[in-house]
Amino acid sequence: MPALTAVQRVVAIIDGKRKEYTAALVGGLANAFQLAALGPAGRFDITMMPEGVGPVTDVLTFSEAVPAGKLVNVYNAGTEGAPLVRARMADGTTSGKEAHGYVLAGVQKDAQGTVYFSGQNTALSNLLPGTYYLSGTVPGGIDTSPAAAPGSTYQDVGVATSAGVLMFRRGEAIIRG
Repeated sequence: MPALTAVQRVVAIIDGKRKEYTAALVGGLANAFQLAALGPAGRFDITMMPEGVGPVTDVLTFSEAVPAGKLVNVYNAGTEGAPLVRARMADGTTSGKEAHGYVLAGVQKDAQGTVYFSGQNTALSNLLPGTYYLSGTVPGGIDTSPAAAPGSTYQDVGVATSAGVLMFRRGEAIIRG
């Protein structure tokens, strides 16, 4: 059996002639009507999926550096007449910085990065499976017990499904009195 290569090819007989086709690994207009191939992880690239299938994300500019796995807050850094959407680390010790999502890859200050608004945060470790987590008292972090100080935020952010996965589900942010 020949060794598998990184790019698989398909031979088809079209109008009585053999023709070799290379399968596409990513979607987009340039690859319309092409055969689809699984990527190195054994999955289709998200660009192969139709609209509405896949993670709910947005690419935003970050007002501070945010390491992988951290919870983020999306906010308006502009004015009423000129909104300017930015992302920063969520912070359970204060109001107004509730968790809206998370990042799987670290993002530098003033750079753009992908914010995930639901799904599996796989950039974490040392979680206790079956435990519910809250927006943390360390910026971007998660905790099993809420911040107690007045003005802090109590917010459920999901449940650990393994030691390295938090199933993120944004809960209502409650400001402590």
